[in-house]
Amino acid sequence: MSGVAQSGEGAAGQEAEADGEPPHEALVQGALEEEEEPAAKQPRLQQEDVALDFPMIEIAHEPSEEKSKSQDAAGVEEEVSYHQTDEPVHVAEHAEMERDNEWHQNGAESREMLEQTEENTADEPEKNSPEAEQHYQGLDFRQNPQMLTGSWAEYTHSAENYLRGCKWAPDGSCIVSNSADNVLRVYNLPAELYSSQWDLLSEMSPVLKMAEGDTIYDYCWFPKMTSTDPDTCFIASSSRDNPVHIWDAFYGDLRASFRPYNHLDELTAAHSLCFSPDGSQLYCGFDKIVRVFHTDRPGRDCEQRPTMVKKRGQTGIISCIAFSQCHSMYACGSYSRSVGLYSCDDGSLLALLPTRHHGGLTHLLFSPNGYHLYTGGRKDSEILCWDLRDPGQVLFSMQRNVNTNQRIYFDLDQSGRYLLSGDTDGVVSVWDTLTALPDGNEEILKPLLQFQAHTDCTNGISVHPFMPLMASSSGQRKFFWPSDSEDSTSDSEEGNVMPTNGDRPDNALVLWWAGPVASTNEIRQEEEPAVIDS
Repeated sequence: MSGVAQSGEGAAGQEAEADGEPPHEALVQGALEEEEEPAAKQPRLQQEDVALDFPMIEIAHEPSEEKSKSQDAAGVEEEVSYHQTDEPVHVAEHAEMERDNEWHQNGAESREMLEQTEENTADEPEKNSPEAEQHYQGLDFRQNPQMLTGSWAEYTHSAENYLRGCKWAPDGSCIVSNSADNVLRVYNLPAELYSSQWDLLSEMSPVLKMAEGDTIYDYCWFPKMTSTDPDTCFIASSSRDNPVHIWDAFYGDLRASFRPYNHLDELTAAHSLCFSPDGSQLYCGFDKIVRVFHTDRPGRDCEQRPTMVKKRGQTGIISCIAFSQCHSMYACGSYSRSVGLYSCDDGSLLALLPTRHHGGLTHLLFSPNGYHLYTGGRKDSEILCWDLRDPGQVLFSMQRNVNTNQRIYFDLDQSGRYLLSGDTDGVVSVWDTLTALPDGNEEILKPLLQFQAHTDCTNGISVHPFMPLMASSSGQRKFFWPSDSEDSTSDSEEGNVMPTNGDRPDNALVLWWAGPVASTNEIRQEEEPAVIDS
Protein backbone atom coordinates (compact mmCIF):
# COMPACT_ATOMS: atom_id res chain seq x y z
CA MET A 1 0.00 0.00 0.00
CA SER A 2 1.13 3.49 -0.63
CA GLY A 3 1.95 5.64 2.35
CA VAL A 4 -0.69 7.85 3.88
CA ALA A 5 -0.22 11.60 3.94
CA GLN A 6 0.21 12.66 7.57
CA SER A 7 1.01 16.36 7.40
CA GLY A 8 -1.76 18.91 7.68
CA GLU A 9 -4.35 16.34 8.72
CA GLY A 10 -5.76 18.39 11.57
CA ALA A 11 -6.28 21.50 9.48
CA ALA A 12 -7.84 19.53 6.65
CA GLY A 13 -10.29 17.88 8.99
CA GLN A 14 -11.38 21.20 10.47
CA GLU A 15 -11.82 22.73 7.02
CA ALA A 16 -13.92 19.75 5.98
CA GLU A 17 -16.24 20.40 8.90
CA ALA A 18 -16.55 24.18 8.51
CA ASP A 19 -20.11 25.40 8.14
CA GLY A 20 -20.91 26.79 4.70
CA GLU A 21 -17.24 27.14 3.76
CA PRO A 22 -16.46 25.90 0.24
CA PRO A 23 -13.53 23.50 -0.10
CA HIS A 24 -10.11 24.67 -1.13
CA GLU A 25 -9.92 23.78 -4.78
CA ALA A 26 -6.72 22.91 -6.59
CA LEU A 27 -5.76 21.26 -9.86
CA VAL A 28 -4.21 17.81 -9.65
CA GLN A 29 -1.66 16.39 -11.99
CA GLY A 30 -3.62 15.86 -15.16
CA ALA A 31 -1.25 13.27 -16.52
CA LEU A 32 -1.86 10.97 -13.59
CA GLU A 33 -5.64 11.34 -13.76
CA GLU A 34 -5.85 10.87 -17.52
CA GLU A 35 -4.46 7.35 -17.21
CA GLU A 36 -7.42 4.98 -17.03
CA GLU A 37 -7.38 1.37 -15.96
CA PRO A 38 -7.43 -1.27 -18.70
CA ALA A 39 -10.83 -2.05 -20.16
CA ALA A 40 -10.82 -5.44 -18.47
CA LYS A 41 -10.79 -3.73 -15.06
CA GLN A 42 -13.65 -1.34 -15.83
CA PRO A 43 -16.93 -2.27 -14.15
CA ARG A 44 -19.33 -4.06 -16.44
CA LEU A 45 -22.55 -2.92 -14.87
CA GLN A 46 -25.70 -4.99 -14.94
CA GLN A 47 -28.34 -2.29 -15.05
CA GLU A 48 -31.94 -2.99 -14.35
CA ASP A 49 -34.97 -0.92 -15.20
CA VAL A 50 -36.31 0.10 -11.81
CA ALA A 51 -39.78 1.61 -12.01
CA LEU A 52 -39.88 4.49 -9.54
CA ASP A 53 -43.50 5.49 -9.01
CA PHE A 54 -43.54 9.01 -7.56
CA PRO A 55 -47.28 9.35 -6.81
CA MET A 56 -47.55 8.23 -3.22
CA ILE A 57 -50.06 5.48 -2.53
CA GLU A 58 -51.53 5.36 0.95
CA ILE A 59 -50.65 2.26 2.92
CA ALA A 60 -51.12 1.21 6.53
CA HIS A 61 -48.85 2.99 8.97
CA GLU A 62 -47.74 -0.25 10.61
CA PRO A 63 -46.40 -2.71 8.03
CA SER A 64 -46.82 -6.38 8.62
CA GLU A 65 -43.73 -7.76 10.31
CA GLU A 66 -44.09 -11.18 8.68
CA LYS A 67 -44.48 -9.62 5.24
CA SER A 68 -41.39 -7.48 5.75
CA LYS A 69 -39.33 -10.52 6.67
CA SER A 70 -40.57 -12.39 3.60
CA GLN A 71 -39.72 -9.54 1.28
CA ASP A 72 -36.25 -9.13 2.78
CA ALA A 73 -35.52 -12.84 2.40
CA ALA A 74 -36.72 -12.76 -1.20
CA GLY A 75 -34.48 -9.79 -1.96
CA VAL A 76 -31.42 -11.58 -0.60
CA GLU A 77 -32.03 -14.69 -2.72
CA GLU A 78 -32.55 -12.62 -5.86
CA GLU A 79 -29.34 -10.69 -5.15
CA VAL A 80 -27.29 -13.88 -4.92
CA SER A 81 -28.77 -15.51 -8.02
CA TYR A 82 -28.69 -12.40 -10.17
CA HIS A 83 -24.92 -12.41 -10.79
CA GLN A 84 -24.36 -16.15 -10.64
CA THR A 85 -23.90 -16.67 -14.37
CA ASP A 86 -21.14 -14.09 -14.79
CA GLU A 87 -18.64 -15.50 -12.32
CA PRO A 88 -16.89 -18.12 -14.55
CA VAL A 89 -16.30 -15.47 -17.21
CA HIS A 90 -14.61 -13.17 -14.71
CA VAL A 91 -12.42 -15.91 -13.27
CA ALA A 92 -11.27 -16.87 -16.76
CA GLU A 93 -10.36 -13.28 -17.58
CA HIS A 94 -8.23 -12.95 -14.47
CA ALA A 95 -6.53 -16.33 -14.71
CA GLU A 96 -3.88 -14.79 -16.96
CA MET A 97 -3.12 -12.08 -14.39
CA GLU A 98 -1.42 -14.60 -12.02
CA ARG A 99 -3.17 -13.18 -8.99
CA ASP A 100 -4.43 -16.42 -7.49
CA ASN A 101 -2.14 -15.92 -4.52
CA GLU A 102 -4.16 -12.84 -3.52
CA TRP A 103 -7.52 -14.56 -3.16
CA HIS A 104 -7.03 -14.97 0.55
CA GLN A 105 -6.74 -11.18 0.85
CA ASN A 106 -9.82 -10.08 -1.03
CA GLY A 107 -12.71 -12.01 0.41
CA ALA A 108 -12.11 -15.51 -0.91
CA GLU A 109 -13.46 -17.06 2.27
CA SER A 110 -16.69 -15.13 1.98
CA ARG A 111 -16.82 -15.93 -1.72
CA GLU A 112 -16.56 -19.69 -1.13
CA MET A 113 -19.23 -19.61 1.53
CA LEU A 114 -21.54 -17.55 -0.67
CA GLU A 115 -21.01 -20.05 -3.49
CA GLN A 116 -22.04 -22.84 -1.13
CA THR A 117 -25.07 -20.79 -0.18
CA GLU A 118 -26.03 -20.55 -3.87
CA GLU A 119 -25.87 -24.34 -4.22
CA ASN A 120 -28.00 -24.82 -1.13
CA THR A 121 -30.65 -22.35 -2.26
CA ALA A 122 -31.36 -24.48 -5.34
CA ASP A 123 -33.05 -27.07 -3.12
CA GLU A 124 -34.85 -24.57 -0.90
CA PRO A 125 -38.60 -23.81 -1.07
CA GLU A 126 -40.16 -20.93 -2.94
CA LYS A 127 -39.52 -17.41 -1.66
CA ASN A 128 -43.11 -16.85 -0.63
CA SER A 129 -43.36 -20.02 1.44
CA PRO A 130 -43.20 -19.91 5.26
CA GLU A 131 -39.93 -21.87 5.23
CA ALA A 132 -38.23 -19.17 3.14
CA GLU A 133 -39.24 -16.45 5.57
CA GLN A 134 -36.93 -17.99 8.18
CA HIS A 135 -33.86 -17.03 6.14
CA TYR A 136 -34.11 -13.44 7.38
CA GLN A 137 -33.64 -13.02 11.11
CA GLY A 138 -34.98 -9.74 12.42
CA LEU A 139 -33.34 -7.70 15.15
CA ASP A 140 -34.25 -8.60 18.72
CA PHE A 141 -33.85 -5.80 21.26
CA ARG A 142 -35.47 -7.50 24.24
CA GLN A 143 -31.94 -7.67 25.64
CA ASN A 144 -28.73 -5.77 25.11
CA PRO A 145 -26.75 -6.70 21.98
CA GLN A 146 -23.72 -8.90 22.55
CA MET A 147 -20.27 -7.88 21.36
CA LEU A 148 -18.84 -10.44 18.93
CA THR A 149 -15.49 -9.11 17.78
CA GLY A 150 -13.87 -5.97 16.44
CA SER A 151 -10.74 -4.23 15.26
CA TRP A 152 -8.66 -2.16 17.71
CA ALA A 153 -4.96 -2.64 16.97
CA GLU A 154 -5.40 -1.49 13.37
CA TYR A 155 -6.09 2.07 14.53
CA THR A 156 -3.14 2.40 16.90
CA HIS A 157 -0.38 2.54 14.27
CA SER A 158 -0.70 6.32 13.92
CA ALA A 159 -1.51 8.94 16.54
CA GLU A 160 -5.12 9.97 16.98
CA ASN A 161 -6.43 7.65 14.27
CA TYR A 162 -10.10 7.86 15.18
CA LEU A 163 -12.81 6.32 12.98
CA ARG A 164 -15.30 8.31 10.94
CA GLY A 165 -18.03 5.79 10.15
CA CYS A 166 -18.58 2.30 8.76
CA LYS A 167 -20.90 0.83 6.11
CA TRP A 168 -21.91 -2.76 5.34
CA ALA A 169 -21.66 -3.93 1.74
CA PRO A 170 -25.06 -4.40 0.04
CA ASP A 171 -24.60 -8.20 0.04
CA GLY A 172 -23.45 -8.26 3.66
CA SER A 173 -20.20 -10.10 2.95
CA CYS A 174 -17.90 -7.33 4.16
CA ILE A 175 -17.80 -3.90 5.75
CA VAL A 176 -15.76 -0.76 5.01
CA SER A 177 -14.52 1.75 7.59
CA ASN A 178 -13.24 5.31 7.26
CA SER A 179 -10.64 6.76 9.63
CA ALA A 180 -8.62 9.89 10.25
CA ASP A 181 -5.55 8.52 8.45
CA ASN A 182 -7.55 8.81 5.19
CA VAL A 183 -7.61 5.07 4.57
CA LEU A 184 -10.67 2.99 3.66
CA ARG A 185 -10.37 -0.48 5.20
CA VAL A 186 -12.43 -3.48 4.09
CA TYR A 187 -13.13 -6.31 6.54
CA ASN A 188 -14.66 -9.66 5.66
CA LEU A 189 -17.54 -10.95 7.73
CA PRO A 190 -15.81 -13.43 10.10
CA ALA A 191 -16.07 -16.98 8.82
CA GLU A 192 -17.00 -18.22 12.30
CA LEU A 193 -20.34 -16.42 12.04
CA TYR A 194 -21.39 -18.62 9.13
CA SER A 195 -20.86 -21.76 11.22
CA SER A 196 -21.97 -20.20 14.54
CA GLN A 197 -18.60 -21.04 16.09
CA TRP A 198 -18.55 -17.78 17.99
CA ASP A 199 -16.23 -19.03 20.70
CA LEU A 200 -13.44 -19.08 18.07
CA LEU A 201 -13.83 -15.43 17.09
CA SER A 202 -10.65 -13.36 17.17
CA GLU A 203 -9.85 -9.71 16.45
CA MET A 204 -10.59 -8.74 12.85
CA SER A 205 -7.92 -7.57 10.42
CA PRO A 206 -8.58 -5.66 7.20
CA VAL A 207 -8.22 -7.56 3.94
CA LEU A 208 -7.92 -4.38 1.87
CA LYS A 209 -6.64 -0.84 2.46
CA MET A 210 -7.36 1.99 0.03
CA ALA A 211 -5.48 5.21 0.84
CA GLU A 212 -6.73 8.62 -0.24
CA GLY A 213 -4.42 11.62 -0.40
CA ASP A 214 -6.36 13.85 1.98
CA THR A 215 -9.42 14.06 4.23
CA ILE A 216 -12.18 11.76 2.99
CA TYR A 217 -15.44 13.66 2.67
CA ASP A 218 -17.74 10.78 1.77
CA TYR A 219 -17.78 7.20 0.46
CA CYS A 220 -20.41 4.68 -0.62
CA TRP A 221 -20.81 1.15 -1.98
CA PHE A 222 -22.11 0.32 -5.44
CA PRO A 223 -25.75 -0.66 -4.66
CA LYS A 224 -25.70 -3.79 -6.86
CA MET A 225 -22.52 -5.11 -5.27
CA THR A 226 -22.30 -8.86 -4.76
CA SER A 227 -19.17 -10.88 -3.99
CA THR A 228 -20.14 -13.54 -6.52
CA ASP A 229 -19.48 -11.00 -9.29
CA PRO A 230 -16.18 -9.15 -8.67
CA ASP A 231 -17.02 -6.62 -11.41
CA THR A 232 -19.71 -5.18 -9.12
CA CYS A 233 -17.42 -4.92 -6.09
CA PHE A 234 -16.36 -1.30 -5.94
CA ILE A 235 -16.53 1.74 -3.66
CA ALA A 236 -16.76 5.41 -4.57
CA SER A 237 -14.91 7.93 -2.39
CA SER A 238 -14.29 11.66 -2.43
CA SER A 239 -11.46 13.47 -0.67
CA ARG A 240 -10.20 17.02 -0.38
CA ASP A 241 -8.55 18.41 -3.55
CA ASN A 242 -9.04 15.10 -5.38
CA PRO A 243 -11.46 13.71 -7.96
CA VAL A 244 -14.01 11.04 -7.10
CA HIS A 245 -12.24 7.70 -7.05
CA ILE A 246 -13.69 4.27 -7.81
CA TRP A 247 -11.88 1.61 -5.80
CA ASP A 248 -11.88 -2.09 -6.63
CA ALA A 249 -13.18 -3.78 -3.48
CA PHE A 250 -11.76 -7.14 -4.62
CA TYR A 251 -8.12 -6.14 -5.11
CA GLY A 252 -7.90 -2.61 -3.70
CA ASP A 253 -6.86 -1.07 -7.03
CA LEU A 254 -8.04 2.27 -8.39
CA ARG A 255 -10.48 1.45 -11.19
CA ALA A 256 -11.51 4.87 -12.47
CA SER A 257 -11.97 8.54 -11.61
CA PHE A 258 -14.76 11.05 -12.03
CA ARG A 259 -13.34 14.55 -12.38
CA PRO A 260 -15.76 17.37 -11.55
CA TYR A 261 -14.76 20.88 -12.62
CA ASN A 262 -16.24 24.19 -11.51
CA HIS A 263 -17.14 27.24 -13.61
CA LEU A 264 -13.45 28.27 -13.64
CA ASP A 265 -12.45 24.87 -15.04
CA GLU A 266 -10.77 23.97 -11.78
CA LEU A 267 -10.96 20.52 -10.27
CA THR A 268 -13.26 20.53 -7.26
CA ALA A 269 -13.95 17.87 -4.63
CA ALA A 270 -17.39 16.44 -3.92
CA HIS A 271 -18.63 16.75 -0.33
CA SER A 272 -21.21 13.97 -0.64
CA LEU A 273 -21.72 10.88 -2.80
CA CYS A 274 -24.65 8.58 -3.52
CA PHE A 275 -25.37 6.06 -6.27
CA SER A 276 -28.83 5.93 -7.81
CA PRO A 277 -30.79 2.83 -6.71
CA ASP A 278 -30.04 1.02 -9.99
CA GLY A 279 -26.36 2.01 -9.84
CA SER A 280 -26.36 3.65 -13.26
CA GLN A 281 -25.58 7.15 -11.95
CA LEU A 282 -23.39 8.69 -9.27
CA TYR A 283 -24.70 11.87 -7.61
CA CYS A 284 -22.09 14.26 -6.16
CA GLY A 285 -22.86 17.21 -3.88
CA PHE A 286 -21.11 20.58 -4.15
CA ASP A 287 -21.79 24.19 -3.17
CA LYS A 288 -25.34 24.90 -4.40
CA ILE A 289 -25.10 22.25 -7.14
CA VAL A 290 -25.36 18.49 -7.68
CA ARG A 291 -23.36 16.90 -10.49
CA VAL A 292 -24.54 13.58 -11.93
CA PHE A 293 -22.07 11.18 -13.56
CA HIS A 294 -22.88 8.01 -15.49
CA THR A 295 -21.23 5.12 -13.68
CA ASP A 296 -20.11 3.38 -16.87
CA ARG A 297 -18.50 6.54 -18.31
CA PRO A 298 -15.65 7.81 -16.10
CA GLY A 299 -14.15 11.19 -16.86
CA ARG A 300 -15.38 14.76 -16.59
CA ASP A 301 -18.66 14.61 -18.51
CA CYS A 302 -21.58 15.10 -16.13
CA GLU A 303 -25.01 16.66 -15.78
CA GLN A 304 -25.23 19.91 -13.81
CA ARG A 305 -28.19 20.24 -11.44
CA PRO A 306 -28.11 23.57 -9.55
CA THR A 307 -30.00 23.65 -6.26
CA MET A 308 -30.15 27.46 -6.31
CA VAL A 309 -31.80 29.07 -9.37
CA LYS A 310 -32.43 32.82 -9.57
CA LYS A 311 -31.77 33.21 -5.85
CA ARG A 312 -34.42 30.64 -5.01
CA GLY A 313 -33.89 27.12 -3.80
CA GLN A 314 -31.46 25.34 -1.51
CA THR A 315 -28.30 27.14 -0.46
CA GLY A 316 -25.04 25.92 1.01
CA ILE A 317 -22.80 22.92 0.41
CA ILE A 318 -24.76 19.73 -0.31
CA SER A 319 -23.43 17.61 2.55
CA CYS A 320 -25.55 14.44 2.20
CA ILE A 321 -27.73 12.76 -0.44
CA ALA A 322 -30.21 9.89 -0.15
CA PHE A 323 -32.58 8.16 -2.58
CA SER A 324 -36.10 6.91 -2.06
CA GLN A 325 -36.34 3.22 -2.94
CA CYS A 326 -40.03 3.51 -3.86
CA HIS A 327 -40.46 6.89 -5.51
CA SER A 328 -38.57 8.75 -8.21
CA MET A 329 -37.00 11.34 -5.96
CA TYR A 330 -33.93 12.02 -3.85
CA ALA A 331 -33.21 14.26 -0.88
CA CYS A 332 -30.30 16.64 -0.35
CA GLY A 333 -29.15 18.08 2.96
CA SER A 334 -26.84 21.07 3.16
CA TYR A 335 -24.62 22.76 5.71
CA SER A 336 -27.04 25.70 5.56
CA ARG A 337 -29.47 23.52 7.61
CA SER A 338 -31.88 23.02 4.70
CA VAL A 339 -33.40 19.84 3.20
CA GLY A 340 -34.68 19.66 -0.37
CA LEU A 341 -36.59 17.00 -2.29
CA TYR A 342 -35.79 16.63 -5.99
CA SER A 343 -37.06 14.68 -8.99
CA CYS A 344 -34.77 11.97 -10.32
CA ASP A 345 -35.84 12.70 -13.91
CA ASP A 346 -34.61 16.28 -14.29
CA GLY A 347 -33.45 17.37 -10.83
CA SER A 348 -36.32 19.83 -10.40
CA LEU A 349 -37.11 20.93 -6.85
CA LEU A 350 -40.20 19.18 -5.53
CA ALA A 351 -40.24 20.61 -2.01
CA LEU A 352 -38.00 22.59 0.34
CA LEU A 353 -38.60 21.48 3.92
CA PRO A 354 -38.72 24.07 6.72
CA THR A 355 -35.47 24.79 8.53
CA ARG A 356 -35.75 22.92 11.80
CA HIS A 357 -32.20 21.78 12.56
CA HIS A 358 -29.80 23.86 14.64
CA GLY A 359 -26.74 22.79 12.68
CA GLY A 360 -25.78 21.77 9.17
CA LEU A 361 -27.20 18.49 7.91
CA THR A 362 -24.77 15.58 8.17
CA HIS A 363 -26.97 12.55 7.40
CA LEU A 364 -30.41 11.72 6.03
CA LEU A 365 -32.22 8.48 5.27
CA PHE A 366 -35.50 7.41 3.65
CA SER A 367 -37.73 4.77 5.21
CA PRO A 368 -38.11 1.58 3.13
CA ASN A 369 -41.65 2.53 2.08
CA GLY A 370 -40.49 6.00 0.99
CA TYR A 371 -43.02 7.92 3.06
CA HIS A 372 -40.72 9.07 5.86
CA LEU A 373 -37.41 10.94 5.81
CA TYR A 374 -35.05 10.97 8.79
CA THR A 375 -32.57 13.85 9.14
CA GLY A 376 -29.79 14.73 11.59
CA GLY A 377 -27.31 17.60 11.90
CA ARG A 378 -24.06 18.68 13.50
CA LYS A 379 -24.25 19.92 17.10
CA ASP A 380 -27.94 19.00 16.97
CA SER A 381 -29.50 16.60 19.46
CA GLU A 382 -32.56 15.83 17.32
CA ILE A 383 -33.21 13.25 14.62
CA LEU A 384 -36.39 14.40 12.88
CA CYS A 385 -38.90 12.15 11.11
CA TRP A 386 -40.63 13.99 8.25
CA ASP A 387 -43.93 12.85 6.75
CA LEU A 388 -43.43 13.12 2.99
CA ARG A 389 -47.15 12.64 2.35
CA ASP A 390 -47.48 16.06 3.97
CA PRO A 391 -44.13 17.76 3.20
CA GLY A 392 -43.05 20.02 6.02
CA GLN A 393 -44.81 17.99 8.71
CA VAL A 394 -42.60 16.47 11.43
CA LEU A 395 -44.13 13.30 12.85
CA PHE A 396 -41.75 12.87 15.78
CA SER A 397 -38.21 13.51 16.92
CA MET A 398 -35.57 11.38 18.64
CA GLN A 399 -33.04 12.79 21.10
CA ARG A 400 -29.33 11.96 21.15
CA ASN A 401 -26.29 13.76 22.52
CA VAL A 402 -24.36 15.43 19.67
CA ASN A 403 -22.14 18.30 20.79
CA THR A 404 -19.49 18.32 18.03
CA ASN A 405 -19.36 19.02 14.31
CA GLN A 406 -18.54 15.37 13.69
CA ARG A 407 -20.81 13.43 11.36
CA ILE A 408 -22.84 11.03 13.53
CA TYR A 409 -24.51 8.38 11.38
CA PHE A 410 -27.78 6.59 12.07
CA ASP A 411 -29.34 3.60 10.32
CA LEU A 412 -32.62 1.71 9.86
CA ASP A 413 -33.16 -2.03 9.77
CA GLN A 414 -34.60 -3.60 6.61
CA SER A 415 -38.18 -3.42 7.88
CA GLY A 416 -37.88 0.26 8.74
CA ARG A 417 -39.05 -0.38 12.28
CA TYR A 418 -35.88 0.17 14.31
CA LEU A 419 -33.69 3.26 14.02
CA LEU A 420 -30.26 3.14 15.67
CA SER A 421 -27.80 5.93 16.40
CA GLY A 422 -24.73 6.55 18.52
CA ASP A 423 -23.77 9.77 20.27
CA THR A 424 -20.73 11.63 21.55
CA ASP A 425 -20.86 9.75 24.87
CA GLY A 426 -20.48 6.33 23.23
CA VAL A 427 -24.09 5.32 23.87
CA VAL A 428 -26.13 3.55 21.16
CA SER A 429 -29.88 4.23 21.24
CA VAL A 430 -32.57 2.12 19.56
CA TRP A 431 -36.00 3.55 18.74
CA ASP A 432 -39.09 1.59 17.71
CA THR A 433 -40.67 3.87 15.10
CA LEU A 434 -43.92 1.88 15.12
CA THR A 435 -44.67 3.09 18.63
CA ALA A 436 -44.94 6.70 17.46
CA LEU A 437 -48.41 8.19 17.20
CA PRO A 438 -49.53 8.62 13.57
CA ASP A 439 -51.19 12.01 14.10
CA GLY A 440 -47.95 13.93 13.68
CA ASN A 441 -47.91 15.89 16.92
CA GLU A 442 -44.11 16.16 16.90
CA GLU A 443 -43.74 14.10 20.05
CA ILE A 444 -40.35 13.09 21.40
CA LEU A 445 -40.02 9.35 20.87
CA LYS A 446 -38.44 7.56 23.80
CA PRO A 447 -35.71 4.99 23.01
CA LEU A 448 -36.60 1.34 23.27
CA LEU A 449 -33.07 0.43 24.36
CA GLN A 450 -29.79 2.16 25.20
CA PHE A 451 -26.42 0.55 25.89
CA GLN A 452 -22.83 1.71 26.29
CA ALA A 453 -21.07 0.58 23.13
CA HIS A 454 -17.82 2.58 23.43
CA THR A 455 -16.02 4.82 25.87
CA ASP A 456 -15.65 7.47 23.17
CA CYS A 457 -17.92 9.01 20.55
CA THR A 458 -19.91 6.37 18.63
CA ASN A 459 -19.94 8.10 15.23
CA GLY A 460 -20.90 5.19 12.99
CA ILE A 461 -23.69 2.61 13.10
CA SER A 462 -24.60 0.20 10.31
CA VAL A 463 -27.17 -2.62 10.31
CA HIS A 464 -26.42 -5.81 8.36
CA PRO A 465 -28.64 -6.26 5.26
CA PHE A 466 -30.17 -9.58 6.35
CA MET A 467 -28.48 -10.90 9.52
CA PRO A 468 -29.19 -9.65 13.05
CA LEU A 469 -25.80 -7.98 13.13
CA MET A 470 -24.77 -4.38 13.47
CA ALA A 471 -21.44 -2.61 13.38
CA SER A 472 -20.33 0.48 15.27
CA SER A 473 -17.30 2.73 14.96
CA SER A 474 -15.89 5.12 17.53
CA GLY A 475 -13.44 7.96 18.14
CA GLN A 476 -13.16 11.71 17.76
CA ARG A 477 -10.57 14.42 17.44
CA LYS A 478 -8.74 15.27 20.65
CA PHE A 479 -7.69 18.87 21.21
CA PHE A 480 -4.48 19.56 23.10
CA TRP A 481 -4.07 22.42 25.57
CA PRO A 482 -0.94 23.91 27.20
CA SER A 483 0.06 22.19 30.41
CA ASP A 484 0.17 24.00 33.74
CA SER A 485 3.36 22.19 34.68
CA GLU A 486 6.39 24.44 35.19
CA ASP A 487 8.68 21.70 33.87
CA SER A 488 7.08 21.72 30.42
CA THR A 489 8.77 23.53 27.57
CA SER A 490 7.15 25.28 24.64
CA ASP A 491 8.84 23.04 22.07
CA SER A 492 7.99 19.77 23.78
CA GLU A 493 5.04 17.64 22.84
CA GLU A 494 4.62 16.78 26.49
CA GLY A 495 3.71 20.39 27.07
CA ASN A 496 0.29 19.68 25.58
CA VAL A 497 -2.22 17.50 27.36
CA MET A 498 -5.73 16.30 26.58
CA PRO A 499 -8.55 17.47 28.86
CA THR A 500 -9.85 13.95 29.47
CA ASN A 501 -10.76 11.97 32.54
CA GLY A 502 -7.77 9.67 32.08
CA ASP A 503 -9.45 7.19 29.76
CA ARG A 504 -7.52 6.06 26.71
CA PRO A 505 -9.02 6.91 23.30
CA ASP A 506 -11.41 4.25 22.07
CA ASN A 507 -10.83 4.03 18.32
CA ALA A 508 -12.45 0.79 17.20
CA LEU A 509 -14.74 -1.02 14.78
CA VAL A 510 -17.00 -3.46 16.65
CA LEU A 511 -19.54 -6.09 15.53
CA TRP A 512 -22.64 -6.74 17.65
CA TRP A 513 -25.14 -9.61 17.68
CA ALA A 514 -28.71 -8.30 18.00
CA GLY A 515 -30.65 -11.50 17.36
CA PRO A 516 -32.22 -14.21 19.50
CA VAL A 517 -29.75 -16.17 21.59
CA ALA A 518 -30.91 -19.76 21.12
CA SER A 519 -27.98 -21.66 19.59
CA THR A 520 -25.73 -24.09 21.47
CA ASN A 521 -22.76 -22.29 19.93
CA GLU A 522 -24.00 -18.89 21.10
CA ILE A 523 -21.91 -16.31 22.84
CA ARG A 524 -21.13 -17.36 26.36
CA GLN A 525 -21.53 -13.82 27.68
CA GLU A 526 -25.13 -13.24 28.65
CA GLU A 527 -24.51 -10.14 30.71
CA GLU A 528 -24.87 -6.58 29.58
CA PRO A 529 -22.08 -5.55 27.17
CA ALA A 530 -19.10 -4.23 29.05
CA VAL A 531 -17.46 -0.97 28.11
CA ILE A 532 -14.89 -1.72 25.44
CA ASP A 533 -11.26 -1.35 26.46
CA SER A 534 -9.12 -0.49 23.48
